[in-house]
Amino acid sequence: MLHSGHVRFLEEAAGYGEVHIGLGSDKTVLELKGRAPVNTQSERKYLLEALRHVKTCHINSGSGIMDFLAELKLVDPDIFIVNEDGNSPAKAELCRKLGIKYVVLKRLPQANLPVRSTTSLRKECRIPYRLDLAGGWLDQPYVSKHGKGSVLTISLEPVIEFNERSGMASSSRRRAIELWQTDIPEGDREKLARVLFAFENPPGTEIFAGSQDSIGIVFPGLNRLDYHGQYWPGKIISQSDEKILSWIEQHLHLIPLGPRGAGFDVFKGRSITPPKVRALAATADGCWKAIQKMDLEEFGRQFRASFEAQIAMFPSMTSPAINKMIRRYAKSSLGWKLSGAGGGGYLVLVSRQPVPGAIQVKIRRTNR
Repeated sequence: MLHSGHVRFLEEAAGYGEVHIGLGSDKTVLELKGRAPVNTQSERKYLLEALRHVKTCHINSGSGIMDFLAELKLVDPDIFIVNEDGNSPAKAELCRKLGIKYVVLKRLPQANLPVRSTTSLRKECRIPYRLDLAGGWLDQPYVSKHGKGSVLTISLEPVIEFNERSGMASSSRRRAIELWQTDIPEGDREKLARVLFAFENPPGTEIFAGSQDSIGIVFPGLNRLDYHGQYWPGKIISQSDEKILSWIEQHLHLIPLGPRGAGFDVFKGRSITPPKVRALAATADGCWKAIQKMDLEEFGRQFRASFEAQIAMFPSMTSPAINKMIRRYAKSSLGWKLSGAGGGGYLVLVSRQPVPGAIQVKIRRTNR
């Protein structure tokens, strides 16, 4: 769905030289986004080649976020340009090895024009995504039965379209869209979240989507969900203080790693024990306290410790390739974790300064 944001991106790219586009195929879009594109690859190619900024457009023959390898070899460019949500360490590393200059452009609209995204054009769907900040896995009874603890979530405005299988509660969001089409209805938030949770986990479900997903989508702002061996939290504490939410936005950054692979098994090698669960619960509590005080150093420390506590129970969340990416950003960051169950998705960083090429989150303030 071609819009002014695409044209602005290509206009900026043309300032670097002759523009050759690598276009995701219909198959790749379906794999990454979980839905087919509105316009077919042939239509999209035609529209792009009709623009004065574009020299050629190639439909990428590969798959995943690195689907362009054959086309890159064909074009043999001097510069490789992406926007922030198309940026990834794998692309940057490939360009470094090949001696290609790697440029990440910010999503900046042309003067006097609104910010546009493909998501915003799809009936203006305002249903948010969810990002868990700490304590993830404690919403599963087989974990929290070993000790009570909290999961911290934030609700994210859909200013970009996050990839499927990337730990942003995209499957729960799809169910919310099935229920409510374009927006969360008015009403009691907890009742609405229970409806979404039940809709996603009908009778006969064997592997439950955690309730933090439905709650994190329905409840705006920052939320603390307290679990103790049940699917639903015993208490939900919401934080909507503007200073705190703006502070989180300022210091939280996402690096795309690409979706989890089809054969990914997070349960391989899992080791859940009461001491490990208590450690995870303690770090989530530490994160919550640090956020309330806006203590960035402590937030980063507890954020990192929460991730390490997750890895102690579910070592398959990470991999040598992911660990390599973490090391790349570790020196300039105060803390880090993976979105959702890991295996890919997004590397979430706590940092004092903006992280070049990273996505900054936009927290939902209200459902109305």
